[in-house]
Amino acid sequence: MSVSKKALIDGLNTDLAHEYQAILMYNSYAAMVYGMHRPTLKQFFEGELPEELAHAQLLADKITALGGTPTTEPAPLTLANEPTAMLHQVLEAESETIDRYVERRRQAEEAGEYGLATDLDDIIRDETEHKEETEKLLRDIAETV
Repeated sequence: MSVSKKALIDGLNTDLAHEYQAILMYNSYAAMVYGMHRPTLKQFFEGELPEELAHAQLLADKITALGGTPTTEPAPLTLANEPTAMLHQVLEAESETIDRYVERRRQAEEAGEYGLATDLDDIIRDETEHKEETEKLLRDIAETV
């Protein structure tokens, strides 16, 4: 296996661990969120779950197709307790995720994995939309305080 392909698989496994982390975070926050914004935030957190799960499945499939073994361990997670802090944590996670996927896309192209690069473009779009929605929710909450 070439160095670039090994690095790509390792990077995809890092991404997969963070998708697992996101699934756990969104699921937990949907259950934990409280206060006057609970209905909106619960719906937002629950709404992110199917997409994050689809990302995880795609990554696991790609890792296997490249000759690797998908991780089963999520990245470490410390949960916030307050709704605004939850959203700030989500915003930070989404920003970091976008940066990782942009790097992974570069690695995919370098390794000649052009289909994967296209799949990563789709994920980058999804994660950017998540980030933008989180920013809007934070602005809405700030306006009601």
